[in-house]
Amino acid sequence: MRNSSFALLCALALAALIGCGAVARSAPNAGIGPNPQLPAPEKSLIPTVSIAEAVGWPQGTQPTAPAGFRVTAFASRLDHPRWVYVLPNGDVLVAESNAPPKPEDAKGIRGAVMKQVMKKAGAGVASANRITLLRDADGDGVAETRSVFLQGLNSPIGMALVGNELFIANADAIVKVPYQSGQTRIAATPVKLTDLPGGPINHHWTKNIIASLDGSKLYATVGSNSNVAENGMAAEEGRAAIWEVDRASGAKRLFATGIRNPNGLGWEPATKVLWTVANERDELGNDLVPDYLTSVKEGAFYGWPWSYWGQWVDERVKPQQPDRVAKAIKPDYGLGSHVAALGLAFSDARSMPQNYASGAFIGEHGSWNRKPRSGYKVVFVPFEGGRPASEPIDFLTGFVTADGKAYGRPVGVAMDGKGGLLVADDVGNVVWRVAPPPTR
Repeated sequence: MRNSSFALLCALALAALIGCGAVARSAPNAGIGPNPQLPAPEKSLIPTVSIAEAVGWPQGTQPTAPAGFRVTAFASRLDHPRWVYVLPNGDVLVAESNAPPKPEDAKGIRGAVMKQVMKKAGAGVASANRITLLRDADGDGVAETRSVFLQGLNSPIGMALVGNELFIANADAIVKVPYQSGQTRIAATPVKLTDLPGGPINHHWTKNIIASLDGSKLYATVGSNSNVAENGMAAEEGRAAIWEVDRASGAKRLFATGIRNPNGLGWEPATKVLWTVANERDELGNDLVPDYLTSVKEGAFYGWPWSYWGQWVDERVKPQQPDRVAKAIKPDYGLGSHVAALGLAFSDARSMPQNYASGAFIGEHGSWNRKPRSGYKVVFVPFEGGRPASEPIDFLTGFVTADGKAYGRPVGVAMDGKGGLLVADDVGNVVWRVAPPPTR
């Protein structure tokens, strides 16, 4: 190894241990909106490493919602709950999941440092590889029934029920099991519908799915295998993309590409257009690149890895591809840099008060590489006419203490059909329920 490379790796190790790195210079809302301000990229020997250490929720504490809303621990003492899905009868499925083995991801000194960073963030636990069912029969906002619904999965995240078939997105495939309303446990062995990109790197391992409105298709998110293709483009085959999968046959095609790490998916209620939230690239500074909320256009290319926010070229990626950059489209709405937007749920106008009736709730897992930290909260983006209309509103906060410790980190979000928002908290090991004030 060359001395300069060794020095860089040592610097990375030191940065992770002492939280070195530059401080953000832009205004807090610079990376927010349809036309966010994008500063020049910053280059530094020591990248910013500043993550909130996971400590869990002390007894008697909980996140904070807007005045009039009631927060309850719908279920606690879970095992790294990452995603929530609500069945038609009101039962709630929780994917208790973490990363699968990834022997080729983040190797060497840098990899060892990143593993320590993730451990500090509460992401170093083994995956439970199961889905748990929660039932709140008396409607008090606390599930009194809990059962192991399905186990022996492979780092499951996304879930989608179509008819009497429940589809689950594992880290490397979509599988399905039969389901009948009211079941609290499924003993059937999952049947594979189709493979999804996985493998020994599987850098962004989380895979989410959503069914089309007519139930004939599934849409699946697949994140990139790297930050900016440093593992080579062959390792990115079929990744940084949203796939369209035929529900009956498993045949699939790329629906949209160039999205570094899409996660949450939702159908906007007024226009019936598919939207996603995505995590953009790292190590260009505290204020680049904004994570985003965007409609997903069929056949569209969103730039990764060669460019970001349309035609802003990332000079780190070699060889350059100006023809691809020329085709890259801008996302619809910036959410701020490094917020780690993961969960997405469109509001239910039938149960939410007027100021939260139209828009998107977004679970921001929180930054590991920004000073000051960003994310670590659930925000609400108001919509008008099927599009974002104003800046995100803090909706569920209080996940980080004044001295920088993380009580929890929000991930997946879902409307529960009973007037509440469910929030999976994989550090606090809780699913929170936020119920609105009485309807107008």
